[in-house]
Order: sequence, then structure tokens, then C-alpha cells
Amino acid sequence: MPLEVIGAGFGRTGTMSLKQALEDLGFGPCYHMIEVMKRPEDVDFWTHAHRNGGADWDTVFTNYRSSVDWPSCNFWENQADYYPEAKVILSLRDPEIWYSSVMETIYPASVAWRDSGGAQPAMTFELIWDGVFDGRMEDKNHVVAKYLEHNQRVRDIVPANRLLEFQPTDGWETLCSFLECEIPGVDYPRVNSREEFGKQI
Repeated sequence: MPLEVIGAGFGRTGTMSLKQALEDLGFGPCYHMIEVMKRPEDVDFWTHAHRNGGADWDTVFTNYRSSVDWPSCNFWENQADYYPEAKVILSLRDPEIWYSSVMETIYPASVAWRDSGGAQPAMTFELIWDGVFDGRMEDKNHVVAKYLEHNQRVRDIVPANRLLEFQPTDGWETLCSFLECEIPGVDYPRVNSREEFGKQI
């Protein structure tokens, strides 16, 4: 089954909530970083994809209808070419708030996990903290510039009729209009806040 929705937005832009929303709308399962925790064998796949500039996407996305978050969003352009019928969602957040959220949640968690050993944090550093941000996570201006550069590249490449720029506050109406589906009778999800992330860690 080909992907129908490709999430191009970086982590901590409401991607866990978007994952749940897509699944509520019938575009699930949705691949998210949490899937790598459930499927540690995927670490090798993503590392290979990073080192080779892509991979056989049907291998990792078997039975998935959508994808969001890292590590998948690093390869949004490859996936958009491979799945030409899929729509692209660029999840967004205020750059200052986004950086603060990253530095208070997933980045320090990655550092602590790496220091304890294991394959997934090594992958996370290679693909994200070093691969995207050049190992300069403490340099706020550099990291925010990379974030903005990524978002602009998505806008520049994806045709307007295939792209939705989306913030969680946009809610169901914007998302459902783009995906051409009915609005569910529940509130738009709000999960994995900083507080929830801290409790999970």
C-alpha cells in the first residue's frame, strides 16, 4: 500500500498529535519516530537511507498509509517523488518555541540515551543532530536557520495543490479540507506536550 500522506515537518512541530489525527481520519497506521522504538530493526534501514541518499521506501512503509516526524521527514523529497499521488503536510511551529521545545525534550533525552549506549540514539545523532544541524545544537541561530531553510525548501519544491502548511491550532477543518475527508466528532488531538514528554522520560 503506497503512502498517501507524507509529513515533511521536523519533530516537535506537533507531529505526535498529527500522527493520531491522521490515524483518526483513516490514514493509518502512521509512521513516526515512536515506530523505531517498537521496531529496532528499522535503525539499520534509516542509517542506510541516510548514507545512500534514499532507500526502498516500500520496505519500511509496508502497511503504513502516512508518515510524520523524524527520521522519515529527512527524506520527504525522495518519498514525494516515489509516491507521486501522496499529499505533503509541512507541520510548523514558531521557530523560537520550536527550538526551546527541542532543547527541553528530545535533544537532552537523546544525549542521555546515547551516553547509556544503544543503536537508536546513535542513529538519531547521525541523521538528525549531526546530519541536519551539524552537531551545533547549542547554537540557536544555526539550528533555527536550518529549520527555516528546511521549511522553505518544502515550499519551493512542492506544488501548492499538493502541500498543506499546518499548525495544530489549525485543527480539523483545515486538515480535513486538504485531505478531502469528513471532520470527526472529537477534538483535534493534543498529545506529547513538554510536560507529557518529561513524564514519559
